[in-house]
Amino acid sequence: MKRLLVTTAAALFAVTAGLALATSASAAECPSGEFCVWQNSDFGGQRANWSGDDGWWESWISDTDSSWANHGISGPGIKDHVKVYESAWQGGGVTICLAPGQEVGYSGAANDRGDSHIWSTGC
Repeated sequence: MKRLLVTTAAALFAVTAGLALATSASAAECPSGEFCVWQNSDFGGQRANWSGDDGWWESWISDTDSSWANHGISGPGIKDHVKVYESAWQGGGVTICLAPGQEVGYSGAANDRGDSHIWSTGC
């Protein structure tokens, strides 16, 4: 009986821990294969998302980006990192670079500075 109780408790713990991890891993609602940007911190406000490069963000998101998520697809030789630039056509400096799966709810250094982005093989 004691063994059954320990096994049941361990199984329940594993399921509960898995749910907790799933919840925190999906904090940003961003489609698979996409790079997403929000106007507000913590993934709030309007969202823009792309599956490819964009040399000139639309005016409503340009210089109003406050949170970012990279839900791109990874694999050998795939451009799966995202570099955000402070000027159109990937000009100026990189404001933020996200690795695959990375989500940033706020960055003071990158806040309200993005104008374009590219997918790359690294930061």
